[in-house]
Amino acid sequence: MKKILVAYFSHSGNTREVADQIQKLVGGDLFEIQSVDPYPKDYDAVVEQAKKELHADVRPALKAKVGNISQYDVVFVGYPNWWYAVPRPVAAFLAGYDLAGKTIVPFCTHEGSGLSRTVSDIASLCPGATVLDGLAIRGKEAKTSHDKVSGWLQKINITK
Repeated sequence: MKKILVAYFSHSGNTREVADQIQKLVGGDLFEIQSVDPYPKDYDAVVEQAKKELHADVRPALKAKVGNISQYDVVFVGYPNWWYAVPRPVAAFLAGYDLAGKTIVPFCTHEGSGLSRTVSDIASLCPGATVLDGLAIRGKEAKTSHDKVSGWLQKINITK
């Protein structure tokens, strides 16, 4: 049995919903990536902040760290696709650990941009890790995506 971590960053709750579905299907531990300074609730303000952070390659301080990441073999990483990239708290999370030798499994929520360049972003942040094919779920479909999530987990050979 492989030890699994499902880590996710969620602003609106959509990515949290998908992370919960994955954790229920594969088991493992659930970990929410949260920045010390929360993002604004207003959509336009979040978009503007995310854009500025991306261009400046900001890596915000995070509220918590995973205690012993070395115990995990597989790390699912969930996030909303912001500006065709992983949100900066996710970049900070990934850059904060040596994930070499681990299997990284990306999943995102989006409103039309799919995975974009997020998988290559993750691969560059996780040298020496194996990055599997990711899953992209439209945010508005997060609550009804169980079959899509289950099918993807079977396709990549990770099931409970």
